Amino acid sequence: MSLNLRLQQLLNRERVRYETLPHPDAGTSHAVAVASHVAARSMAKVVVLRNPDHGYFMAVLPASHTLDLARFRKVTGMKVLELATERELETLFPDCEIGAMPPFGRLYGVPVYLDECFRREGKLVFQGGNHHEAVSMDYRDFVRLAAPRVAEFCIEGGFDR
Repeated sequence: MSLNLRLQQLLNRERVRYETLPHPDAGTSHAVAVASHVAARSMAKVVVLRNPDHGYFMAVLPASHTLDLARFRKVTGMKVLELATERELETLFPDCEIGAMPPFGRLYGVPVYLDECFRREGKLVFQGGNHHEAVSMDYRDFVRLAAPRVAEFCIEGGFDR
């Protein structure tokens, strides 16, 4: 599977500068950062959560951090949030490999929440819909295109391995 077509079309249509970073298959966002030779604090991992009454939410945070669920609940105003299942991810992101969906929820009708710590990095690197290509782009371009709600909801450290 190559770079997600929806993502490619959006970036090209909006004339956004981006770089595709091929890398060996990697199962976690931290491993992708290592394989892509980028700092884990610039590598975005996408966590998809669901609320039974309000649908799905995409939390985007650095690979070097963990999601603070209590803070994320406060940010979204949702008392009940659960991780989406693999089956739900397959349905929501049919043109992506499981766990490699790009952080552009607008392409799939899912609201995006971006942790504000990315602002300091100036760029975002994320999976391009598969487990062997990452995409690097400017933080401002990402915010303009993805229109995320930017807030604090992660804790430094405790990243996935």
